[in-house]
Amino acid sequence: MNRNTKPFGLSVLGLIIALAWSATGVAAHDGPDPLCHWTFRAEQLDGQKLKSRLGPDGLFSHAPEVTRDPWGQSAFFSGRQTQCVITEDWTQIKDFLPVQSMTVATWVAVDRPEEWGGLVGTIQDNGDAETGWVLGYNQEVFTFAISSQGANDGDGKMTYLQGKTKYVPGKFYQVVGVYDGETMQLYVNGQLDAESKEQSGDLLYPTSAPFVVGAYRDRDEFNSFRGKLREVAIYNMAAKAKWVAHDFEHLQELANAQPVAVQQELDFIVRPFLQFGTPTGMSVVWQTTMPATSEIHWGTTIECDQVAPTTANGEIYTGRIEGLEPNTQYFYRVVSTTADGKKLESDPSTFQTAFGPGTPVTFAVISDTQKNPKVAGAIAEHAWAQRPHFLLLPGDLVDQGKKDSDWREEFFPSLNPLISRIPLFPVLGNHEQNAKNYFDYMALPDPEYYYTFSYGDADFFVIDSNRKVDPESEQYRWLEEKLAASKATWKFVSHHHPPYSSDENDYGDLWKTNQSTRGDLRARQLVPLYEKYGVDIVWTGHIHSYERTWPIKDGQAVSAGGTIYMITGGGGGGLETPGPYRPFFQNNVRRTHHYVMVHIQDKTLELRAFTLEDQLFDTVRLQKP
Repeated sequence: MNRNTKPFGLSVLGLIIALAWSATGVAAHDGPDPLCHWTFRAEQLDGQKLKSRLGPDGLFSHAPEVTRDPWGQSAFFSGRQTQCVITEDWTQIKDFLPVQSMTVATWVAVDRPEEWGGLVGTIQDNGDAETGWVLGYNQEVFTFAISSQGANDGDGKMTYLQGKTKYVPGKFYQVVGVYDGETMQLYVNGQLDAESKEQSGDLLYPTSAPFVVGAYRDRDEFNSFRGKLREVAIYNMAAKAKWVAHDFEHLQELANAQPVAVQQELDFIVRPFLQFGTPTGMSVVWQTTMPATSEIHWGTTIECDQVAPTTANGEIYTGRIEGLEPNTQYFYRVVSTTADGKKLESDPSTFQTAFGPGTPVTFAVISDTQKNPKVAGAIAEHAWAQRPHFLLLPGDLVDQGKKDSDWREEFFPSLNPLISRIPLFPVLGNHEQNAKNYFDYMALPDPEYYYTFSYGDADFFVIDSNRKVDPESEQYRWLEEKLAASKATWKFVSHHHPPYSSDENDYGDLWKTNQSTRGDLRARQLVPLYEKYGVDIVWTGHIHSYERTWPIKDGQAVSAGGTIYMITGGGGGGLETPGPYRPFFQNNVRRTHHYVMVHIQDKTLELRAFTLEDQLFDTVRLQKP
């Protein structure tokens, strides 16, 4: 067999571990077999199924593309929610996983850096619960993380070992993590790259967690890998340095080869979604994997016989359909065509234009969808089932606004069932980090972080509470001007931070003292403005729970004539708890993932809040005199 095509796990690394084994005095044959061994070759792939060389088989979320080079084959992970799940619960394969010591080895080419990237492992890293292990990478170097029973009194604190070798995107590297019960080691291309003695004893596994290849995934995080994996092998013993180096020599030519970009297919990175609907216009935004000439086809029938042009920002396309009739159903689809003739076309979808006073309006309010696409997706489906006219989202759409995958793999896929059919009206939260991604994806009136819109008998005013909102600020002056000019029956404001909140610890730890501001003091500077101009409801997020106040005026709860403040931060982020003290403003509080539906007919407003299970838990009826 040609050495350049020899299976790595069963030959080269097997030989290496065999040498380690024989050094202990045990007779060597072909060396101890890996506990698990996966090669990403065509013959090991059957559609989405990955057949193992040893250990359990795996299942890809999408059938991967197999790439070939002079040294063999690899699987290309597209990075769009791609993963290979070996099991959804590692305890189902515990006999295949190391306990006292381990070696995990792979050949990998990372195409897209991630803050928290994973190649193989099982992990829960949630606050104080840090258990499991993962071989991975970050935005610059490779990493190896474990939690052990002997470190930190066994309380589950992980050590993230970071290498020194900065990887080149698209270039292959040998990456090996070793743990002998006392020392963690990370090798890159045959050389020791990092070492730590912070962990000791047996590996500390999670109570429950998936075991995956090609992703960093735990209960509330999913960062998929974009790049190529050649193979992965896991052993229940610790390899020595000279044997790791010997293994690298067998494929050193692969590591020295120039990066080869995978030829991508033309596809959607972000599927079409709707923005800033008005009685006569609608914006459509989408993103493709490569540059293309793009246009929107639309019409009153599914044939979509009219065409609207777009502008391009890289591979993000924004088009505005104008000249529409109010309160009318339209169809649309998008078409992108590359210079070499590749064509990508979306399935037809529909939207309804906005309308002026005199027509009932229904809309959804969902906030803080960050970091939990499963919950956000379920809530989006529930909201769409009630057919709202639009979605108001008071901030923290994503967990890290500067992180592409948070937008591409979490927010847009989870919300697409809703925002592909109704327009999204977003608010900047602190987790957006004022990032370029927000402004690239959102198609809003300048300056985009504050704007106003109208639907039916209501005017809406959106501002950014991460910026200055004091009486001398630009936003305050703008908001006062717009509120003063509004003649709408109903006036609503939305920003991210709540002027009033009973949360346990965001504004003072109420379990340790009785001192708390009970709300964001910067945002509270806007309260006199709301009272002066008769704002009916202020929708916020930031706190991951539900809270509705009584109408408030002059610092007191009133039965009518004040402003209601609502926290609707239950769209996906980890839930938070109200403090033990019930403040004067609190009417209803609930620790639950949720969404809110608002219905307005002339001078009547009905509001209903629903749990993740779609159970009604709060209702409000307001009547204008």
